[in-house]
Amino acid sequence: QVQLVESGGGLVQPGGSLKLSCTASGIVFRLYAMGWYRQAPGKQRDLVAAISRSGSTNYADSVKGRFTISRDNAKRMVYLQMNSLKPEDTAVYYCKVEIAGLDYWGQGTQVAVSS
Repeated sequence: QVQLVESGGGLVQPGGSLKLSCTASGIVFRLYAMGWYRQAPGKQRDLVAAISRSGSTNYADSVKGRFTISRDNAKRMVYLQMNSLKPEDTAVYYCKVEIAGLDYWGQGTQVAVSS
């Protein structure tokens, strides 16, 4: 089965940094684009960053210049380095892969940015 597991969330002060990790299993990881999404309370789940199988990246305007998505195919991992964090970045962050028209999600990891 497809399984995505996120880690690395936590509480951080504004201006701080966190690095999220997502481990994928049950897929040939290198063949799929991966994405990070986030969902704040009462809001929809939105794309934060995506990375193609070849390494091309795409970011939401709100995180450009602050977040970096990367992947390590040998480790079957995708990462989200988050710098200069703002309170509005507070959300549950999810790892996602689309396979044959279906979305597969991790369990999410909580990121809270607060003093």
